[in-house]
Amino acid sequence: MRIALIQQRASGDRTANLNRGIRAFEKAVKAGAELVVFPELAFLPFLPQRHATAEALAQAETIPGPTTERFSTLAARAGVAVVLNLFERRSGRTYDSSPVIDADGRLLGVTRMVHIIDGPGFHERG
Repeated sequence: MRIALIQQRASGDRTANLNRGIRAFEKAVKAGAELVVFPELAFLPFLPQRHATAEALAQAETIPGPTTERFSTLAARAGVAVVLNLFERRSGRTYDSSPVIDADGRLLGVTRMVHIIDGPGFHERG
């Protein structure tokens, strides 16, 4: 199995980050990847560097949601599985989550990280 590990830093422009990720996915597919894995922070900057604000929390999305739907379509079209990393909103809480999308576009599951650290530069409790 050929696995592509995407390296991409996130700017403050969410749309540009998503488009960069789509281009990276397509490039990996052309290179023969069967699984494309995105890093943490591929689509948004590291928000927990500061205490949560309403603006930061508003950037969380649902899973399934717009980003997973977009990559589900791409995965099904290419026949390639993908693992994303998203700032998820679920049941009034937020998570650093990694949805797994199968090569047929089905959402297989989500890993939600629960952070216990709360210190300078790491305010990850939500």
